Amino acid sequence: MSDWTRENVGSHLTPSELRLSGALAQPKRLAIGCIVVLTALGWLALGLIATDVPLGWQALCRPALGAGLAELALAVPMWVAMVLVMMLPTAGPMVLTYADIADTAARKGEPAVSPLVLTAGYVAVWLGFAVVAGSAQWLVARAGLFATGPAGQLVASAIFLGAGVYQFSALKQACLTQCQRPFPFFFANWTAEPSGVFRLGLRQGLFCLGCCWAMMLVMFATGAMNVIWMAALGIVMTVEKLSTTPRFSQALGGVFVAAGCTMMVFAVMVVD
Repeated sequence: MSDWTRENVGSHLTPSELRLSGALAQPKRLAIGCIVVLTALGWLALGLIATDVPLGWQALCRPALGAGLAELALAVPMWVAMVLVMMLPTAGPMVLTYADIADTAARKGEPAVSPLVLTAGYVAVWLGFAVVAGSAQWLVARAGLFATGPAGQLVASAIFLGAGVYQFSALKQACLTQCQRPFPFFFANWTAEPSGVFRLGLRQGLFCLGCCWAMMLVMFATGAMNVIWMAALGIVMTVEKLSTTPRFSQALGGVFVAAGCTMMVFAVMVVD
């Protein structure tokens, strides 16, 4: 805070309010804090959900929940927690890019909207995905379509193959480019209106969804609450967005395709 601020505003605020106002005036720190807090809340929610599931932590690796209405009430919050845990870290570069621009504007005395508004728009997109994914999981389980044994392996292999092939698609690469290079997007669409910044967050969330939805569906094949796969995929998607070329993304696609083919071969061998 500047001396002028302390002299003219400080007399009207308590020390704690001064510290809070100082923190809110630093968009970059606020952005980092927002990502850390929301991700931590996601992990906390997953932990709380896990403790309420029979067999405790062993349930983290099972492929599906039950089919009752109680499971629907569990499936959607579970996916909400998962998207916070897995997708918010991948959004870090985008949110920090916005925060850097907002920080520069604030230092020049120009109006800038808090990164919290941008993050809210981004999170809204993934919350919608979580509702759809959780509901789909419940419906599939209710229909008894979660297969086990060779049939289940064939379904899992198809999911891996689909995710791998999507890595090479034009839509994937277009969305990935937007995620890797958020600065031109913000520079061309900059606004000081909260509603406008929220829409920017929505658009970035849609780019991210177009980039990562197929890999998120891999969780259906590995177990919807498999924490090892959650961490691995979260790291992979973050690295993918931090890279500056499509090479890592395409190499990842090759890995998914190879894994899917291998799983399919083993499933067919078991059937034979």
